[in-house]
Amino acid sequence: MDDDKTNGDETSPVDADAADEPKFVIKDESEDDEPKKSGRFLREIAIIVAIVLGLMFVFTQFFFRQYVVPSESMEPTLMGCTGCSNDRIVVDKMVYRFSDPEPGDVVVFKAPTSSWDGTWVSPRSSNPVVHKIQDVLSWFSLSPPDENNLVKRVIAVGGQTVQCTNADGKGVTVNGKPLDEPYIDKSMQVNTNTETDGALGGGSCYGSDFGPVKVPDGNVWVMGDNRSSSADSRAHVDDELQGTIPVSDIRGKVRFILYPFSRFGGVGSVNPQG
Repeated sequence: MDDDKTNGDETSPVDADAADEPKFVIKDESEDDEPKKSGRFLREIAIIVAIVLGLMFVFTQFFFRQYVVPSESMEPTLMGCTGCSNDRIVVDKMVYRFSDPEPGDVVVFKAPTSSWDGTWVSPRSSNPVVHKIQDVLSWFSLSPPDENNLVKRVIAVGGQTVQCTNADGKGVTVNGKPLDEPYIDKSMQVNTNTETDGALGGGSCYGSDFGPVKVPDGNVWVMGDNRSSSADSRAHVDDELQGTIPVSDIRGKVRFILYPFSRFGGVGSVNPQG
């Protein structure tokens, strides 16, 4: 009978209701959290890096900085030579903000005149972009400063007169009084004298006569502990400062040797005048 026939295109009431209902898809909560966690992790890393760099900047500029000893002029106190593990030293930059350098202090200073530069070459790249990057890195002690830094021991300060005459056998004198210098390895000076056929390390001065030089106020006279192998104030008496170093050019006082670990330890100040 016709009443029993149904149209194939017609939808039953149950099917229509099902089609109108919204469809829900169940997602794993970890899928939504993953980008958030990743972004949060990157922000945390960025904050940590910024804090570390900030601390490095403050410490480098105002408190402490690391330097490398480039030569043997301060042996045996500090080691430095071609092909060896040069001492990495830590310099106290705060001490001379509140006090003046004293005789016996081991200091790092910037070459005050061109006569000190010798064979020094800037560590900066000739590429202007790389050069600027190196300048920025130096603010954080991740690159060496673009200046000729040297390390020596303070022997005399402003107002004092320093000199040495081999003939009198006194060695270096300050205000006419001979110094007591236990940091000098005398056998090293004798060996240098022998190795150079008497050209270096001879006499009570372990070098040529010099002085008298009166150190100007605000300046210091510096010498290397390896007296016969040090181009210190003696080698620059003919420049405009007579070999002396302005206190303003001193970068800090050497406090300790950081590396190599076999030489880790403090660097003391021995007053040769005392």
